[in-house]
Amino acid sequence: MKKKLLGGMVILLVAASVSYAGESELHGSIGIDFTTKYIWRGFDVYDDHAAIHPYVDLDFFGTGFGMNITAHRANSDGFELNERWDYTLYYQNRMFDGEPYATNYRVGYVYYNYPDRSSHDTTDSIDLQEVHTIFSWPKILPIEGLVPTYCLVKLWPSSSSSLVGTNSPSGGTASGFAHIFMLDYALPFTCPVTGESRKLNLHSEFVYNDGVSPNGATNVDHDWSNAVFGISTNIDLGNNLSFKGEFRP
Repeated sequence: MKKKLLGGMVILLVAASVSYAGESELHGSIGIDFTTKYIWRGFDVYDDHAAIHPYVDLDFFGTGFGMNITAHRANSDGFELNERWDYTLYYQNRMFDGEPYATNYRVGYVYYNYPDRSSHDTTDSIDLQEVHTIFSWPKILPIEGLVPTYCLVKLWPSSSSSLVGTNSPSGGTASGFAHIFMLDYALPFTCPVTGESRKLNLHSEFVYNDGVSPNGATNVDHDWSNAVFGISTNIDLGNNLSFKGEFRP
């Protein structure tokens, strides 16, 4: 994989959220994202075609445990076999609260399922599994609202003898690590329409791929694979509805 910066404009459409006041009650959100090009871990999944990404995210009664289900489907024909459903279980919390090095963390497990391929037939399956840890430090930098984040990812084939395992046509396996470094800044501004105070979220991330390809290819360098830059804001529409607009060049 050649060193390059991959990107594409990303517009996030209406996301409806359902929430409850008590921290000990079940709450979450549902929504759908639209991308003009879907880049995943440095790989152009749908060959420059647009995609939709419906999702459901649930917080289990304020315990820190949660679940997310996200689907990825191209808006063009010819990519049906690459439709993917991500099933994520996670735990998130914080430590060293009140200290300059206060840390938010998340530990998660993801099962990547391709429903149009058989998960049980190893001659056709390309299902994957992943564990990840995410650390974020909201107070460690002297600029308020500037937050660095680090994510460590370990990916491997769901079946060792699948098409992304030992039976990969290329002779490789979809197993390895990725390191994701992120920096976010919440820029305060006043909405010119409503006069309300809001935050404009500036996001950047840089991905170091430690030689792993989701399709089991062997020609993947241990190198920086891609960078993402984004600007987003949320607009409260009332009745538990919100609109999130985001642009990523």
